[in-house]
Amino acid sequence: MEKWYEIKKGADFQAIAERFGISPVTARLIRNRGVIGDAAIDKYLNGTCRDLYDPHLLYESEKLVCILSEKIRQGRPIRIIGDYDIDGVMSTYILYQGITRCGGSVSCAIPDRMRDGYGINEHLIDAAYEEGMDTIITCDNGIAAINEIAHAKELGMTVLVTDHHEIPYVEEQGVRRYLRSAADAIVNPKQQECSYPYKGLCGATVAWKIIQLLYEKFCIDTEEAFAFLEFVAFATVGDVMELTDENRILVREGLKRLHRTANLGMRALILQNQLTPEQITSYHIGFVLGPCVNASGRLETAKIALNLFLQKNEIDAGKIAKELVELNAQRKSMTADGVELAKQIVDEGTAGEKVLVIYLPGVHESLAGIIAGRIRESYHKPVFVLTDGEEGVKGSGRSTEAYSMYDEMCKCRECFSKFGGHPMAAGLSLCEDVAVFRGKINACCELTEEDFIPKIRIDMAMPAAYPTIGLIRELARLEPFGNGNSKPQFADRELALLRASVVGRNQNVLKLSLMTAAGEHVSAVYFGDVEAWKQYYSEKYGQTEVDAALRGRANAIRMSVIYYPEINVYQGMESVQLIIRNYK
Repeated sequence: MEKWYEIKKGADFQAIAERFGISPVTARLIRNRGVIGDAAIDKYLNGTCRDLYDPHLLYESEKLVCILSEKIRQGRPIRIIGDYDIDGVMSTYILYQGITRCGGSVSCAIPDRMRDGYGINEHLIDAAYEEGMDTIITCDNGIAAINEIAHAKELGMTVLVTDHHEIPYVEEQGVRRYLRSAADAIVNPKQQECSYPYKGLCGATVAWKIIQLLYEKFCIDTEEAFAFLEFVAFATVGDVMELTDENRILVREGLKRLHRTANLGMRALILQNQLTPEQITSYHIGFVLGPCVNASGRLETAKIALNLFLQKNEIDAGKIAKELVELNAQRKSMTADGVELAKQIVDEGTAGEKVLVIYLPGVHESLAGIIAGRIRESYHKPVFVLTDGEEGVKGSGRSTEAYSMYDEMCKCRECFSKFGGHPMAAGLSLCEDVAVFRGKINACCELTEEDFIPKIRIDMAMPAAYPTIGLIRELARLEPFGNGNSKPQFADRELALLRASVVGRNQNVLKLSLMTAAGEHVSAVYFGDVEAWKQYYSEKYGQTEVDAALRGRANAIRMSVIYYPEINVYQGMESVQLIIRNYK
């Protein structure tokens, strides 16, 4: 059973509220997100592009831009090598458009997930060399490509790396030795030598910072570079980066530009999903638009998505966007089948392991990461899902907060021919048997039973009838919501259930009428598993009581809920409605 606990971080919330013209509730929510001090609070609430950090602070950024600008002036052919996910596509787009604007002779290559695997590899390097490329510039990859970049240098090529992933290392007698390739310049905020104030940038932001400096070199108004912010925001949300500090500003400002986007491909993708540009929030990027971009790299080639954003013809953009939406629908169906199979395997034999290693040889390898994420949500354990690739067993991992996946993989690096990632996610190719890897990764694991209990953080206990329309509007100042800046969660207990109604076209929405201990009536909606809700309260109170609630009759059911208040508009009238996240 999950544990609910209230975040209790201290501060003078009344004083903060008075200084910034907000309610004490909002002041407390900001403190709960680790924002401390007047300068940080002001930046959180009111930060603009003026508060972004200077790209010159990125280690070797000036060196990289000097080399790149010289190659452009000399007319040397440049090959961008990106990656097949949202961040890789957006990074590639930004570099391609920016270098082209400066007059560069530039082309793009994005790895094929099945044939090439993640990032730069010898196949792509050889292809670039044979096509007469002088320079390779990577984006959203390259930091761990030690051998591959050595190969490119042996061929006499110039290699420039822009990346944001963890720096590879080997550990010898408890001491980490970080590895560096032979690239001519490397820009990655996570490098030890880098004094950039914020380390949590996505690959597209790093690429954008380089274009800012490149425009300086070519005396192009750097304001032009801000046209790319909608793509930076898309990548930041799509790559699930923390929406803190600089990322928060980039996404907020990028969304403003996205609302009036002139990019034909972006507009087409939005319209194909029955949305309008003005509607788009971080939610839509993460759960509607972004998966369509990722679907191309999973089931076909990410070049389709890149081509969408490069379109100059509205009709062609519409056709490509339609293809991406259809690919995403196909991906959803295949994912559902894979998740069902994975759960069956876990339940039949591996549920007792601390780290779940699930081998699904028949599942499309591009779906491994999504399936791993769904299994992690169900079992609250670190999960690796492995499939058969063209050159052996490959896979993806998704982790929990208590388990740094990349660090744990480094403890058994002999199992991999290739791996990389973050504390929360990783990709890998095995050179050991699956059973050997399963044994070694579990032998290293130091998680305790307590680590497997889901913990639900509540911002504060707040009576369900307390939120007003004014407060809800004020909470919008905390947006954009996402990783590192979660939507607030409030809780109330012992609410009487007056009536429950199952509504919606697919009968998958639960509409509730509740009453607080003080006798105040509140309306609420639950979008989760309705049948599970019925079963839970039937076990607690009996089927008779649930049936009574569903008929609007007196019953004994009392609910404790975690909720977020929203404004419901019906026939032009506004009212407060609670969105229930969890119950017990």
